[in-house]
Amino acid sequence: MSRRTLLTYGAAIAGVAALTLFIGWWRVDGPGAPEPVAQRPLPLTQMEFQMTDQGGATVGPASLLGNPSMVFFGFTYCPDVCPTTLSDISGWLDDLGDDVAEMNVVFITVDPERDTVDGMAEYVSYFHPAIQGWTGTLDETARAAAGFRASYEKVAVEGGDYTMDHTASVFLFDAEGQFAGTIDYHEPREFAVPKIRRVLATTGEQTS
Repeated sequence: MSRRTLLTYGAAIAGVAALTLFIGWWRVDGPGAPEPVAQRPLPLTQMEFQMTDQGGATVGPASLLGNPSMVFFGFTYCPDVCPTTLSDISGWLDDLGDDVAEMNVVFITVDPERDTVDGMAEYVSYFHPAIQGWTGTLDETARAAAGFRASYEKVAVEGGDYTMDHTASVFLFDAEGQFAGTIDYHEPREFAVPKIRRVLATTGEQTS
């Protein structure tokens, strides 16, 4: 066997091995990996919490049933992640056109001590009109975050003030309240919008 043939076979074997490793990473640790069951958000039907929306109405997980939902945790004093994500969400909703009427879109504050109902109303008004702002007590906020498997933490900063570290992903649920995946922070629009459309399409199949 010639040296050239051996090199060709070697390159082919190395390519197959690399492909196998990549597929394994994709399914186990990468974007194709299933969400660990213990870390998956509960179905909305199993969550129990009560909050107030920007209009003063009492809301909770049952308020989201009947239509697909996007839920994002953050706070109005957030310097970058929250306004960036809400701007991204606004762009996604623009791409949906008339289908946006079929979506629940909720921004839940993890800083209810500062984010009042009026404050949430003003803040969400800067973004797409479909976005709702929800706030609640400290206890109800903790209950909501636990159901969604979202995390947050108050972090002290200089001058006696504080900021909030929090989960930056957007949670997707179908119309029946089943978890349907996440959209990551800074995920490209060409990936995010099809995820939303898939949830909308699934909802159409369920109701037909």
